[in-house]
Amino acid sequence: MQPLDLVVIRQAREWLEQGQRIWLATVTGTYGSSPRPPGSMLVVNATGEHCGSLSGGCVEAHFIDAVRADTWPAALTTVSYGGVATGHTPEVSLPCGGSLDILIERFDSPARTSFSDDSPLQLLQRMEAALSGAAGLIRGIDLQQGTTSLSPDLSQGLRVQRQGQQLQIRVGALYTLLIAGISTVSRYCAEFALTLGFTVIVCDPRPELCEQFTLAGVQLLNILPSRYLEQHGAHQHTAIVALTHDPRIDDLAMMEAVLTQAFYIGVMGSQRTSDHRRERLRRIGGLSEQELTRIHAPVGMAIGSKTPAEIALSVMADILRVRNGCP
Repeated sequence: MQPLDLVVIRQAREWLEQGQRIWLATVTGTYGSSPRPPGSMLVVNATGEHCGSLSGGCVEAHFIDAVRADTWPAALTTVSYGGVATGHTPEVSLPCGGSLDILIERFDSPARTSFSDDSPLQLLQRMEAALSGAAGLIRGIDLQQGTTSLSPDLSQGLRVQRQGQQLQIRVGALYTLLIAGISTVSRYCAEFALTLGFTVIVCDPRPELCEQFTLAGVQLLNILPSRYLEQHGAHQHTAIVALTHDPRIDDLAMMEAVLTQAFYIGVMGSQRTSDHRRERLRRIGGLSEQELTRIHAPVGMAIGSKTPAEIALSVMADILRVRNGCP
């Protein structure tokens, strides 16, 4: 199943290639309770055909009717649903009581419209590539000038950030958690990650444990995590955690993980165990000091966790901290 963002951009690109006018709407801010996070997208053509979601159904009908009525003829428009006045505010409230800020971009056929760095078609093609697993991008949008640009995403941070009239939107593959090895902590980590919207992959070479591990939504592979990483690598929106206490699984996974673009790498164990592991990885694995510093060991935030669920919570909290660019 493809991530919704990729489906939306692919549909937008196809409509544009057919010479259709499209409106691409992106959630840039949420306040209070809201069903869809910042960065969520919806694309609509002039006939009202649409793909994606802004609110899970609360405002889509109004938005599509407004597109049919050509309410937003400008190349860039900001709109608020639910009472936060950042631009034109439709008389639509969200049942959940929250509110949404939305950026609306109108794209004409490539022959008639140009942007500062890219034509609309080139823009969508590059966004599609990033969402498919290529290097991440940052869309820089000047709301006052009505221009947009693309630049490499070289760090972690919030998906949407705004300073005055400058808007930055991160575009990249869906965040993925790769869990190296099955344990009681692994199951809780997988459950938390699914709830947080991660794609979850669990790798373990032990068939008897794989047979016992059943969790809907998880891709379970009966393979050494290190072999999986050697074959497939990991994009920059991937977190890799080893959670078995078995050096044959954890150490090998770390040796391959540091060769990837993963934004977070961690391995479970006490401080003493972690110190011994670093020495093994340095002496036997040949890891450099720079590679060793990429590994969070002990993994997770220091919250005094003891039980498997508490350890998993600390792991996911630390992954979110790094993903959101927090010190």
